[in-house]
Amino acid sequence: MPRYEFRCRECATTFEVSRPMAASGDPAPCPDGHADTVKLLSVAGLARGGDGASAAAPTGGCCGGACCG
Repeated sequence: MPRYEFRCRECATTFEVSRPMAASGDPAPCPDGHADTVKLLSVAGLARGGDGASAAAPTGGCCGGACCG
C-alpha cells in the first residue's frame, strides 16, 4: 500500500500515512490532533534511475529511434 507524507502546519510535525491510491487526496489529521495538514510531494516518486541522476532525453525522434527509419 502506498505511503504518503504529510506535514502539520500548526506544529510542523512530518508524518506518513499508508492508504490506497484512491484515498491519496483525503485529509490526514496530525498525530497530535491538529487538522491543518498538507500532503508533501515525494522526491522518491519523481526520481529516475538508481543513482539519482536525471535520465537523458531520448534522441532520434519520437521513440528514441527504435521505430523511425
